[in-house]
Amino acid sequence: MKLYNKLIITSLTALSINAFAAQYNWNFQSSDQPGDDAFQYQQQWAKDVEKMSDGKIHINVLGAGTVVEHNQTLDSINMNIIQGDFTDPSYFSGKDPAFALYGNLIGAWNNPKDMIDFMYNGGGFEIANELLNKYGVQLLAISTVGGESLVSKKPIRNIQELKGVKVRAPEGLVQALFKNLNASPVNLPGSEVYTSLEKGVIDASDYSIFARNQQSGMNDIAKYPIHPGWHSMPMNQVTLNKKIYDGLSADLKDVLDKAGKQYAEGFLAMHQKLDEEAVKNKKADITIIEWDPSEVQKVRETATKMWPEWAKKSPMAQKYYDAVMKYLKDKGMIQ
Repeated sequence: MKLYNKLIITSLTALSINAFAAQYNWNFQSSDQPGDDAFQYQQQWAKDVEKMSDGKIHINVLGAGTVVEHNQTLDSINMNIIQGDFTDPSYFSGKDPAFALYGNLIGAWNNPKDMIDFMYNGGGFEIANELLNKYGVQLLAISTVGGESLVSKKPIRNIQELKGVKVRAPEGLVQALFKNLNASPVNLPGSEVYTSLEKGVIDASDYSIFARNQQSGMNDIAKYPIHPGWHSMPMNQVTLNKKIYDGLSADLKDVLDKAGKQYAEGFLAMHQKLDEEAVKNKKADITIIEWDPSEVQKVRETATKMWPEWAKKSPMAQKYYDAVMKYLKDKGMIQ
């Protein structure tokens, strides 16, 4: 016990020395837990920012719920309780429906690189930042874990075979999409997915990317995962208190801009690698179901009919929707 306490004191002392030496010392709360691959990447990114800024910026990465609940980080950044976050903007949909579209535009993207390209080159980043600025928050970076796989206890090869399937899906756009595809969506917290699949309460579930599903044992009881996924591609954002950002020198803003671009590419690349390794190392009795592109296109057509109604819910939601539609049409991804 004495040795354990000594190690804690030593670690805190080292942290304090680094923070004291820095011109800026910020606490960023993640929606991921310590030990998760995403959390470890965020910690490394914080170290990279410190190095790129010549030690002027020190970021402490805190696990989910360390200071506030995961859906309270936006207000907490505005009040400078924490200085930034790594999170899914969908958590703030109650403040403005635009966060739902920005956080996870269901059925829009087959390839995560298209989503990132839209954000950085199609106007998405600027609109998201305008939205966040209303709450005193500055957007530094976006990325994604990629398309989420769908865990399933039965083979589902097309939309027709989705009919009547009991699918766990969170409230909002995800649940609405499955309902419109004639599935039978069930609202359950993530903590109950495994046991509900095991007991037959549900047949399939929206949960996470293939690698995380496999790591959590989902694929062991739901042996027909749909991969690559087509229903959900959650956004992950990195933010900072706007007043702090506005007060930074031009060179430090440039550091954060460059680091943000690295986050966009690196966070996605890490998760894609995890997925590739998980697929390669899957058990022999697990059968991956890959949908034909024509079926995925039908899903997108169904989803695009849902978006306009959601866009009407707020001016910012409409603005984001209009930008996405322009991008998809310009790229020939929709008619």
